Amino acid sequence: MEMTQPLASFDPHVIERPLTTVDVVIFTVLEQRLHVLLVLRPDTPEEPFKGMRALPGGFVDMQKDDDLEGCARRKLQQKTGVRSPYLEQVGSWGGIKRDPRGWSATHVYFALLPATESPEDGTPSSDAKWFPIENQRVSVKLAFDHAKLLEAAIQRLRNKVEYTSLPAYLLPEEFTLSDLQHMYEVVLERSIEKSAFRTRVFAANLVEPIDKVRAGPNRPAQLYRLSQPKEIVYFPRTFSPRKI
Repeated sequence: MEMTQPLASFDPHVIERPLTTVDVVIFTVLEQRLHVLLVLRPDTPEEPFKGMRALPGGFVDMQKDDDLEGCARRKLQQKTGVRSPYLEQVGSWGGIKRDPRGWSATHVYFALLPATESPEDGTPSSDAKWFPIENQRVSVKLAFDHAKLLEAAIQRLRNKVEYTSLPAYLLPEEFTLSDLQHMYEVVLERSIEKSAFRTRVFAANLVEPIDKVRAGPNRPAQLYRLSQPKEIVYFPRTFSPRKI
C-alpha cells in the first residue's frame, strides 16, 4: 500500500503576515454639504506620511476585535465618541506599495452620522476635523492611497442613495419630508422631483407621521420618523431629477 507523506505542521510564526488595517470613511452633512472626517497623521520620525490628513482607522487588534466590523466600530467610537446608525463595508485593498512599512491590506467601511450627533470641531480625537466633499474629493492631499479609498466610498454612497433610504441616516430621528428630500439632494449634488419623491417614500412605507409639527414662517410642517429604522428600504427605480 502506498504511504502518503504527512502534511507539514502549520506554524503561524514562520509565515510572514501583511499589515492588516481597517479604515472608516465617516460622512455627515454640515452647512448643506457632504463632509468626511479626516485625522492628522502623527508627526513623529517613525510614522509614514507624518503631518498629513488621512481616513481614521488603524491596525486590527486581535485581543479587542472579534471581526473586521468590530474593528471599524471601535475606530468610529474612538474618533467620534458616538455610534453610527449605519455602517457598511466598501471593499478591501492590498499591495506592497500601499505602506512603506511593508505589504499591507486594508478593509474599508463607510459610516453615516446625523449632523445633530456629529462632533464639533473639537472631536474626542483632537486630531480629527470635518472636510467638505466636492465631486469625489477633498481639498487636501491624503496619506497612503486614501484619496482612492475615499473616492470609492463616495461612489458607493451615491450609487446606493439613488435607490435606497440611506440619506435618512444623516437626519435626526424626527424630520420633515422636505428635510428628507433635501438630504437626498445634498448627497447626490442635484435636485430631484418633489411629487415623485414623496410618492416613492409613501409607497415604500419608509416613514410614519408622529404627533408633532414644526413651526415655520408658513403653515406648520408635519414631522415624521422612519417606520423601520434598523432596515434599509430599497426603491424599484432611481429618483428623477427636478424638471426645469
